[in-house]
Amino acid sequence: MDSEEFREHCLSKKSATEDMPFGEHTLVFRVGGKIFALLSLESIPARANLKCDPERALSLRDQHDEITPGYHMNKRHWNTLEFGALPSSFVAELIDHSYELVAPKGKPKKSNAR
Repeated sequence: MDSEEFREHCLSKKSATEDMPFGEHTLVFRVGGKIFALLSLESIPARANLKCDPERALSLRDQHDEITPGYHMNKRHWNTLEFGALPSSFVAELIDHSYELVAPKGKPKKSNAR
């Protein structure tokens, strides 16, 4: 997967937006105002940060040299992926996982407070 395919997949998610709050070299993808992916626009090979379940994050790092603790992020909840050797379908699945972790989960529960 290249940077443009990564961007297209992120923006294909329901209500996903992009912005550049950290400067012109980092593209940020959000849903419901929460970040689910960051894409470096200057790294070669391309790199991105994705949110991940903490236990799965550790497992992925053990299995893939291209997946490391999240650069400039909470290392427990974020991974950095270096594109290239990772199959596009696998990167897409990791984007989906990250999105699902932060996407709004339906209607908020009604409060019984009076």
